[in-house]
Amino acid sequence: MTKSELVLKLAQRYKHLSSKDLEKLINTVFGEIVAALGEGRRVELRGFGAFSLRKREARKARNPKTGAEVQVGERYSIYFRTGKELRERINASE
Repeated sequence: MTKSELVLKLAQRYKHLSSKDLEKLINTVFGEIVAALGEGRRVELRGFGAFSLRKREARKARNPKTGAEVQVGERYSIYFRTGKELRERINASE
């Protein structure tokens, strides 16, 4: 599902809200999540999951085209851990 599909789905469910207002709301929520992660904070959405940062140490890697060894600097990656309710819902559908 894309962000625009989410806006359409919510607009169908909540007819009293305009698509522009829903899009602003979604962008605000996503913006706050990005801002919190940018500050190094953890974001937990109960029942859905939690976003956190993990530090990846500097390492040596290979360029897949040339095979040349390159140095990759230390960086952070975003880690998502699913919540119990989401995990149970996904596994119940199998």
